[in-house]
Amino acid sequence: MKTKLALSAFAAAIAVFSQGAFAQASAPANRADVKAEAKTATKAPTGEAQTTSKAPSTASDKTRDERKTTTKADAKAGKIAPAGDAGGQKEDKAMKSTGTETTKEERKAKTKAENKSGQIPKAGEKQ
Repeated sequence: MKTKLALSAFAAAIAVFSQGAFAQASAPANRADVKAEAKTATKAPTGEAQTTSKAPSTASDKTRDERKTTTKADAKAGKIAPAGDAGGQKEDKAMKSTGTETTKEERKAKTKAENKSGQIPKAGEKQ
């Protein structure tokens, strides 16, 4: 039993040390060889990573000041939508709060006319 244990430990040690020796044998001899391998590796095409067509330029044809003045003019004209989801939520809240598409002034005028004609009962009275 002790012999099997000793032999297996010896075989494991040989396997560990021999892997390191084989790995070192395939390494380049000096720094010049490493540099030469790196140069040839960068020149060779590597598949999909290198393409012949260039991506379109994302640079603007306007200067920063021109963009600023355009943005200010758009903001004054109301052409700029609020950022994110806030713009849509504001419109939804406005429609939900009134329930109609009439303005506040129109509703006030209608209520005042109904009150004058006696269609609206006074507080505490039953219809």
